[in-house]
Amino acid sequence: MKLNLANKLTLLRIILIIPFVFFLLAGGPLISLMIFILACITDWLDGYIARKYNMITDLGKFLDPLADKILVVSALICFVGNRWIPEWTVIVIVAREFIVTGFRLAVVSKDNKVVIAADIWGKIKTAATMITIIAILAIMVVCRFLFDDIIQPNSVTRIIIFNGIIFNVLMYICTALTVFSGFTMIWKNRKLFGE
Repeated sequence: MKLNLANKLTLLRIILIIPFVFFLLAGGPLISLMIFILACITDWLDGYIARKYNMITDLGKFLDPLADKILVVSALICFVGNRWIPEWTVIVIVAREFIVTGFRLAVVSKDNKVVIAADIWGKIKTAATMITIIAILAIMVVCRFLFDDIIQPNSVTRIIIFNGIIFNVLMYICTALTVFSGFTMIWKNRKLFGE
């Protein structure tokens, strides 16, 4: 199968996950932030190219949201490992992604002609989650360069920011959007689910 430019950009986003996670876990938030922003740009760019140049394919409809899920879930799992965000929010988000992906796979296996693309709420959810991850990474960078205490588990900066209300509120919003978008996607395609 020959990949068009839009699909190649989607694959690039998946590949970027490897260095993103590596540098994030190695304590390089600035590099991770730059890689994540680049990945977000490819997300916007592949959709723009696919629509403008009529490169929309079933592979792209399936692969694009899958790439987003892998990127976002990878970041959230890394954050949870360091207790920067509420664990339960990540469990809900990951569970939703499994349910929606399983639903899509079930529909494809039933009828190869049907591919469920992300709807507007799915795109809003993805955008909100990506913005939240960028905010978390940006604050990590600021703490690293201004306070140099991002790694210390009991530092004042960590207590105020990482365990504070900012990240909790951002994650609550992302979690609510995630649940709502999953519900609306399944509700809109309930007939396919019934079949």
